[in-house]
This record gives sequence, structure tokens and C-alpha cells, in this order.
Amino acid sequence: MGANASACLQSYPESSSSSSIKSKPRLEDIPENCIALVLTHLTPPEICKLAQLNRAFRAAASSDFIWDSKLPSNYRYILEKLSNNKDLSCLGKKGLYGNLCHHNPFDGGTREIWVDKKTGGVCLLISSRALTITGIDDRRYWTHLPTEESRFQTIAYLQQTWWLEVVGDIDFQLPSGCYSLFFRLQLGRASKRLGRRVCNLDHIHGWNIKPVQFHLTTSDGQHVTSKCFLNNPGNWMHYHVGDFLVVESHQSMRIKFSLTQIDCTHTKGGVCIDSVLICPVSLGKELRVLL
Repeated sequence: MGANASACLQSYPESSSSSSIKSKPRLEDIPENCIALVLTHLTPPEICKLAQLNRAFRAAASSDFIWDSKLPSNYRYILEKLSNNKDLSCLGKKGLYGNLCHHNPFDGGTREIWVDKKTGGVCLLISSRALTITGIDDRRYWTHLPTEESRFQTIAYLQQTWWLEVVGDIDFQLPSGCYSLFFRLQLGRASKRLGRRVCNLDHIHGWNIKPVQFHLTTSDGQHVTSKCFLNNPGNWMHYHVGDFLVVESHQSMRIKFSLTQIDCTHTKGGVCIDSVLICPVSLGKELRVLL
């Protein structure tokens, strides 16, 4: 009898263990629609990481309704702007999001647009060639320099002037939210020597006498004015012009901006103008910290 009881005890845990292993839930057992619902609450990089777990997560992470919530509200408008460059409309929503996260040129390559891969915020970059610069055609004062330090492969370099005025504008449909605008400038002329970056600071002058003035206006009546001294020679700096608010997501807004130093009591020179950046305030805060 004792032997029989012992045999039962030995066999029971075995069968019980086998049963529990079979019934133990696994990640693959979670319904795909439940996985997709959870993924909607994550950031795009987090979704892509979880897609590597298994086939179920990978399939759920490719669902269009997940990426519908991540795409900016104006993505169809963006596609129209890019229609002359590439056809992205045939891609799934995930592929569309991934392509929009790249820097996409438009307006003849003088402007770029992209979506921040983590937040989905829309960013714009405007080349110096798309700006109206007083005296830009006079080679005694201004020069267009080829460089690898600009996304547009060229910058405007000021040798010397009495009257500095740089004006630009853009008419664009941005998603609702708060945005920052920056001028990307550098004091000094950079080049490469024996494979190393060197910056010529010899022609920098006049910027410590009077500050540069920045202006920003929008078609709905917003107006911002700021001023600062240019500093940190030899390094590219993002100078914050101001912030503006977009209320209507599906309406175009005309944004005008300028950089001036028009005090003719002294000359100034030795500055490079690369581009103008427009981005959500949350991303702009990181640039201001760097200053």
C-alpha cells in the first residue's frame, strides 16, 4: 500500500507539471488587437523595439491604426509638398512615418521638412539661399561657401558690411501647437586643414558693439522682437528668435522673420549664415540649453 501511494505521489506531480506547462500563458497567446491597443500608448521608438519580441508583436506594430495616431495631423499636406520629389502615398502608415522622419527637401531643395521620430513633431529648415540678404550679390561683402557643415551644402559668409539685413518667410500648414524659430549662425570661417577642422577668426569684428535684432511676425497677428550679441566664435549656434502659437491645424500660416544690425556707425563682419529652423517648443528647449 505504501509502495502504491509512493508511486501515485511520484506520478501526480509529473502530470500536474506537464499540465501547468501546457496551460502557462505566453506572449504569443495575447490577441493581436490587444497588443496593438497597448502599443498606441507608446512612442514610435518603443513600438519598434517591442516589434522585435516575436511575430505577434511585429504584426501588431505594423497596424495602420497605430501609426495613424503617430502621424502629424497635416501629413497629407506634407505629402502634397513633397509630391515632386517622391511618392510616399503608396506606403503603409508605418513606412510613411519612417520616411517622413528623414529630412525631405522641397521648394527646389532650399527647404527641408521632417517629423521628429520620438514625438511626431513637425520641423522645418530654411536654407540661406531661400533668404533675402541685402547685398548678397556683391562679392566685396558676401560669398557663398560650399561646406559639409550645412545640410544644404552651402552657407552665406559675410566679410564686411555697414548694413546687415536678412529677411525670410514661409507659408505653411503646421499642426496646432507652440513653435520656436532659430537662426543658425557662426562667427568665423571654418575649413579643413590636413583633415582637421580649423576656423579663421581674423575677420570677426563689430558684433560686441551693438546687439543683433531679431523679428518674428505671423499672419494671425503675433509679433516677437528680441536681441542679443553674437558670441562663441568658431561654433555653430542656434539663436532663439521667439515662439509662436498655431491654433488652427488645417490653415496655412505665413511666418515672417528677420535678422538685422543696421547701425551704420561701425562695420561688422566674419559671420556665417546657414539656415533658419522652425520646430516644436519641446525640441527647441534642447537647443536653448546648448546656448
